[in-house]
Amino acid sequence: MENPSQTSLRVALIGDYNADVIAHQAIPLAIDDAAAVLDLAVEYHWLATRDVTSEDDLAGFDALWLVPASPYENIDGAFTAVRYARQNAIPFLGTCGGFQHAILEYARNVMGWEDAAHAEIDSAGRMVITPLACSLVEKSAVIEIRASTHLSRAYGKESIEEGYHCNYGVAADFALALEKEPLHVTGWDEDGEIRAIELVTHPFFVATLFQHERNALAGRPAPLVQAWLYAASH
Repeated sequence: MENPSQTSLRVALIGDYNADVIAHQAIPLAIDDAAAVLDLAVEYHWLATRDVTSEDDLAGFDALWLVPASPYENIDGAFTAVRYARQNAIPFLGTCGGFQHAILEYARNVMGWEDAAHAEIDSAGRMVITPLACSLVEKSAVIEIRASTHLSRAYGKESIEEGYHCNYGVAADFALALEKEPLHVTGWDEDGEIRAIELVTHPFFVATLFQHERNALAGRPAPLVQAWLYAASH
């Protein structure tokens, strides 16, 4: 029976659900675990990118998560979700493909890189997301965390180890361009490659190339999911 004192939240999981995708299996578990820790009642709704045709489709949600498994069926739907969260101070979480597309949306709509492109789906344009030097499909690696960030507060550590399932990351040229932007790099791998970003002008806008939600499959907490839900409840 639901505790009447609990805060009730509605969150949208933006992406093209596939029961075979490990991250998609993990996300509900991570949310349920985080909600229990925070004593929140959380309703999560899978929202396919093809069903996001305007910002009206996102109205009424307290938080948005652009989930892994790209390329998305409707890239414009993914961008709409990122833009809506960014412009309306809606707590936003992006993982893997969500990280890549959050960066693309920012490049196009904030930095004016209208031809910002993703090498997985684009053959022309200014490549912002490019193939990784070494694949991170089913790999784990250490991430160094910037102090005084949502990431550092969530984990309470200077470095963490998390798992990946990806082949694409941030292009070196774009990484240099970000140095003067409020979209800050907050996590790096041991070679200095970008693995997490946060928009410092936003209450909670965090995206990671790593898939921290997978911790839930092993019965471990996902600290960033807790932080995201906490932000949505305050």
